[in-house]
Formats: sequence, C-alpha cells, structure tokens
Amino acid sequence: MGKFIYGTPSISVDFDDRVLAHLKVVILSKVRRGESFSFSWEYTVASGSGHSSIWIHPAIPLQFDFAGSREPRLNRAWVEQLVRLANSPAGLRVIPEPAEPAP
Repeated sequence: MGKFIYGTPSISVDFDDRVLAHLKVVILSKVRRGESFSFSWEYTVASGSGHSSIWIHPAIPLQFDFAGSREPRLNRAWVEQLVRLANSPAGLRVIPEPAEPAP
C-alpha cells in the first residue's frame, strides 16, 4: 500500500501501489504542464467510508511513496481513461482498471 501525500500541512491517502503508479503518471503530466484540476477518491468501509476531493495545483508540494520495491507495469488503456477524467469538469477519480487490449 503506497501513499499520496499532498500540501502543507500535508494530507496522506493510502492507495494500492498499482493504482498509485497510474495516478502518478496522470497527475505529474498535468502538473508539468502547469494545469490545475480536482482529484477525488472514496474511502473503504474499513477507513470509515465517505469520499474526499482536493484541488491539485502545480505550486503545492506532492509526493508519491510506494511500499513495493518495483514499479508496477502500466496499463496504457487505464492511463488514457484517467487522463480523460482529469481533463473533464468532474476531475480525476480512481476507476476500476480496464482489461489491457491484446497486442
């Protein structure tokens, strides 16, 4: 389980390393271009349920901490879906990983 850490004072949100790796690609690509956007996620029942949303801005510090030692292989279809969400008025949110297309 990895952590997404954002802001000062910071918030820390736990995500599976695989999910976090895909979020990292999308978030960093938008921040690199100087784009701001909203990012939302849901909490598990074990975490008390509910959901949160934040405004991602390039000037606010962020960090991605991974629990595993190896970077997960990225699913291009999932990255593309997440990019579309990040570019939408509703903003980025975690969605289920789609099946990878056959090569």
